[in-house]
Amino acid sequence: MRIVLGVGAGIAAYKSCELLRLLTESGHDVRVVPTPDALRFVGEATWAALSGQPVTATAWEQVHDVPHVRLGQTADLVLVAPATADLLARATTGMSGDLLTAVLLTARCPVIFAPAMHTEMWEHPATQANVSTLRARGALVLEPAAGRLTGHDSGPGRLPEPAELLRTAIRVLARGAAGLVPDLAGREVVVSAGGTREELDPVRFIGNWSSGLQGYALAVTAAARGAKVTLVAANVTLADPAGARVLHVTSAAQLRDAVAEAARDADAVIMAAAVADYRPEARSAAKIKKTGAAPDPIRLVENPDILRELSAHRPRPGQVVVGFAAETEDLLGNGRAKLAAKGCDLLVVNKVGPGIGFGVSDNEALVLAADGTQTHVDRGPKEALADAIWDLVADRLPG
Repeated sequence: MRIVLGVGAGIAAYKSCELLRLLTESGHDVRVVPTPDALRFVGEATWAALSGQPVTATAWEQVHDVPHVRLGQTADLVLVAPATADLLARATTGMSGDLLTAVLLTARCPVIFAPAMHTEMWEHPATQANVSTLRARGALVLEPAAGRLTGHDSGPGRLPEPAELLRTAIRVLARGAAGLVPDLAGREVVVSAGGTREELDPVRFIGNWSSGLQGYALAVTAAARGAKVTLVAANVTLADPAGARVLHVTSAAQLRDAVAEAARDADAVIMAAAVADYRPEARSAAKIKKTGAAPDPIRLVENPDILRELSAHRPRPGQVVVGFAAETEDLLGNGRAKLAAKGCDLLVVNKVGPGIGFGVSDNEALVLAADGTQTHVDRGPKEALADAIWDLVADRLPG
């Protein structure tokens, strides 16, 4: 694929060197187009060496190739990282004083902006208005990550990690012509991921094998399709997906509270986390010691049924609720029974066991719908299953 990597004049430009390396190592033909001031942060020689392509910031070089037109016309994707407040403003107004803004005007492929700037600049009404305009025109403007900025400042405005930007770019490219229109733009979605832990004492817990990979694939895919994503992550070791707000939790009770709060404004909620059905009735304040005698029995109490609660008490009309069911046998029978008991719109039933389901990069599933339809998704990357699920959700969202 032919990718134009636009680089704005921000300190986060150094991260784009790693992004460029990842893109080229993935087999893509990448042409770097920095703004003139971006070259104050990373020089032309660095971009040229990493990309193997000529680098120019103005339309006055290699004029015979008409780069300000040809680059946009022939690209399969334009990815701007970092996208500064100034660059977003110029893109919104259609200015074309340098090569990158000219390319943005001529591009007829998906365009992704990865903003990076100080929190105050990101939250300023002018920047937010520009972001809204660009999204309304079909561009994918990711939410910035929250974290350490320049100096001692911290907050929303950090460029997502290069590996996560690569994942987003791959999801957009995988959608082909459909990637031109982020079909979840303007939608707010909540995804839970990982596995909850119920503490026995300060060092032990009851848990499960969920890695969070499927939930994270759902979050990445939703962001790549334009949604505003809140990811409630239970005990995962994965990097935060680009464009998602991530809330980290431990127990089922914490996950319940976080999902309920986030779901208030959500168009769709997907409960992909593996939630413990039970928790210890009491937690020991000190480590439980081995004494040589038989241990005291651990009394368990039932956790709230989060999926059933969400389905029964939806905070807004038309909200789509999706559940997951990890099964070891009789997927159809067990899945239908769970769908009826939970009251959700869709139930994703997937088999788990050695080499399938938990902790692996691929998955297959049977998606059962409350209207009686069912969709089988063949085994493949978890991102492919995520796309299939979001297709089914999008069909059920009110207009």
